[in-house]
Amino acid sequence: MSRSQTAFLFDLDGTLVDSVYQHVLAWKESLDSEGVNLSVWRIHRRIGMSGGLFTHMLLRETGMEITEDRLERLRIGHAAAYARQAANGAVKPLPGARELLAFLSDNGIPWAIATSGRMETAAHNLAALGVDPAKIPVVTRDQVRHAKPDPDLFVTAAQRLDCDIGRALVIGDAIWDMLAARRARALGVGLLSGGYGQQELEQAGAFRVYEDPADLLRHIDEVVARS
Repeated sequence: MSRSQTAFLFDLDGTLVDSVYQHVLAWKESLDSEGVNLSVWRIHRRIGMSGGLFTHMLLRETGMEITEDRLERLRIGHAAAYARQAANGAVKPLPGARELLAFLSDNGIPWAIATSGRMETAAHNLAALGVDPAKIPVVTRDQVRHAKPDPDLFVTAAQRLDCDIGRALVIGDAIWDMLAARRARALGVGLLSGGYGQQELEQAGAFRVYEDPADLLRHIDEVVARS
């Protein structure tokens, strides 16, 4: 692709796949198993960070001891609980997600996925979307040094597309996506489909906010200049 061409860099959970609350409940189950008593809303406010940063912050807030063994048990417990929900058909593409990706591909607009999740959980979402990582660049937490709100995921995704990050659009549902976009020097586009409000996303740096992928597709000319 031309480095002057606009590229779309997508978050995954809550942006393309309706999976945020499934992740919240999976983390709740895992945390409960470790005796970490946290309200669901507190967990939701951290979704979008890497699992490691997420658990470090929650354990620090509760005053519980942070050990590598405990963190690994929490990660494994969350992945197992999320896999059960995915197997039961609870994880589905958001309205318009497949159509939006097809539109970009049909019009020669490059796109990639960058998620704070590891491949063990992202694989369920990619399967639901029908995205093949062998054909579309997919950057997961396993592949970068730092996850959101650091910019590494989106910077790496832009590199995989041979795209100038300064011309990329970061599409995400959480303030962590918008903060990462700002740090990467990319424009952030927020979606309300993950549970954050329009004002929160705009204050974090989103220059446009839409309801979900279907709404973004309806307004695609507002974010992509095409002749």
